[in-house]
Amino acid sequence: MPRKEFIGRVVSTKMQKTITVLVERREQHPLYKKFIWKRSKFYAHDEKGEAREGDLVRIAETRPLSRLKRWELVEIIERATPAPQQGGGPE
Repeated sequence: MPRKEFIGRVVSTKMQKTITVLVERREQHPLYKKFIWKRSKFYAHDEKGEAREGDLVRIAETRPLSRLKRWELVEIIERATPAPQQGGGPE
């Protein structure tokens, strides 16, 4: 059976070897047929610590690694652009 895979945006890298990934998907309401956005957060294992906040990543289902962590980082699809530095000059 193939493993589930999702593509999402990294929203947190504050834990060691763990990233938090926000996955957004569009679903149609069963009764009203309107398309609505649904969001889910997943904890994913990042062994090398290579993902950064804002990166677009692919995660895949794996065996339970901890109480909440059941996903692993497969690849980084797109790197986040670094934010411009604030301030620095005299006023």
